[in-house]
Amino acid sequence: MDIPKHSQLYEYAQGAYFADSFSRDIPYRQQTALDIYLEIAKQTPAWVAFLMNMRNRIAAKLGLKHLGRFQDVAPGHYQTGDRIGIFTLVSNSEAEVVLEDRDQHLDVRVSFLIEAKGETATVHATTVVKVHNRLGRLYMWVVAPIHKRIVPSSLKALS
Repeated sequence: MDIPKHSQLYEYAQGAYFADSFSRDIPYRQQTALDIYLEIAKQTPAWVAFLMNMRNRIAAKLGLKHLGRFQDVAPGHYQTGDRIGIFTLVSNSEAEVVLEDRDQHLDVRVSFLIEAKGETATVHATTVVKVHNRLGRLYMWVVAPIHKRIVPSSLKALS
């Protein structure tokens, strides 16, 4: 799916190595975009948590960054620059939250954008990756196909 044009990641995605966006309609109860991210992170499927644990173990052996766990989040008031699970908060509004993780190999940004429509809302989960070197490209070669399964599965958990 295309990145929504009103997402903060729309322009950022220009020239990116990898970009995707998935959407799902949910019941709307005045949740903020950050609320949606926290709900998804807390409900990380066991198979995703397992893969993340494996990724962290392999990364440690290769001297790469240990990201932690998706589900290591807590409700609260976050400010730009705060770490929330595996990501750092870039920007936060009622309708869109943008988070990122950066290292010498790649920059990853994710956005959760809510479009309210009365009692329902469409949630758009967008990921944009910019790679800096061969190791970043190799990493994405492995991760991209898995990512395309993780995000839709995570969106299905929203109720």
